[in-house]
Amino acid sequence: AQQVRNKQVILRDYVSGFPKETDMIIVDSTITLKLPEGSNDVLLKNLYLSCDPYMRNLMNKPQGIPNPLSYSPQSVS
Repeated sequence: AQQVRNKQVILRDYVSGFPKETDMIIVDSTITLKLPEGSNDVLLKNLYLSCDPYMRNLMNKPQGIPNPLSYSPQSVS
């Protein structure tokens, strides 16, 4: 198993209006790359993170019935 550096983008708190860079935290960590033996899984490396307009609604504080896809502040989504 190989250990690699990993960057996580974490939402500080729910976003109000247009998201800003200060609404997120970038945390460096180390993870172990290991697939189960006999698995047909594939590991991928993301080169870029794209934030499209759809994601903006998922960063807002839920009103009424919560969307199960909504982001939770202070967690990796």
